[in-house]
Amino acid sequence: MSLVLNSDLDLPFDLKPEQLHKFEKDGFIHLKSVLSPSVLAEYGREITSLTIALNTQTKPLQERTTYDRAFLQVMNLWEQSERVKAFVLGKTLGRIAAELMGVRGVRLYHDQSLYKEPGGGITPAHADQYYWPLSTDRTITAWIPLQNVPLEMGPLSFYAGSQHEAFGRDLGISDESEAAITAMMEARRFPLIQNPYELGDVSFHLGWTFHKAGSNVSTKPRSVMTIIYMDVDMVLQKPTNGIQEGDWVQWCPGARIGEIIQTPKNPIVYERATC
Repeated sequence: MSLVLNSDLDLPFDLKPEQLHKFEKDGFIHLKSVLSPSVLAEYGREITSLTIALNTQTKPLQERTTYDRAFLQVMNLWEQSERVKAFVLGKTLGRIAAELMGVRGVRLYHDQSLYKEPGGGITPAHADQYYWPLSTDRTITAWIPLQNVPLEMGPLSFYAGSQHEAFGRDLGISDESEAAITAMMEARRFPLIQNPYELGDVSFHLGWTFHKAGSNVSTKPRSVMTIIYMDVDMVLQKPTNGIQEGDWVQWCPGARIGEIIQTPKNPIVYERATC
């Protein structure tokens, strides 16, 4: 089956100089009206249905760990569906990711759908790059809601400017990370920025930016697609924990330590044209 790309997934998005500056300062940015509601409806149905069908969680909410109460998750949906593949490899978001990071292009690290059920718990404070065996901080996640996300549904929130903070980088998502990172962020006076998302909004955050999300206290599920990009020239580093060992095997199999990650699972999403 050939990949059919909706041209709306490749439209340019005009980033302003002040937005680039804000991202560099804060380590995240919440952009308005990046994708059209019609595009998100077209692809969101498939993303959500696959997430529900492929997730392996069987326990009721009250019997799960804090991590498992946060959301149902399925990764690399782009390998399960040509329609999702078209969405994940769209150049609109890839170009924004590259421009925000100031790199010549980006590859896919992996995608991840996040389905926070009604009554789903908090997503504890953490930094994503704890999980990744990547040699630089040029990693970025696009957080793409597939419906409006008011505050009661638990939108993503960010500790502005925390991408340079060393404390907490050895903590995975857990009750411990929530308590320790939240306390440190408050002590260091990093402001927690939490805003609702309208359909079409997309946020981007660096791998070392600390973030969290509230519980979904509404009666509706919160369905979100995330795409993790890395610098097109990203080099695999020696893993520093067991989770990074697993990520190496799962998301970039065959890549070698000290060399650029360029496996079939890590296609180039966007690369700036050169003369």
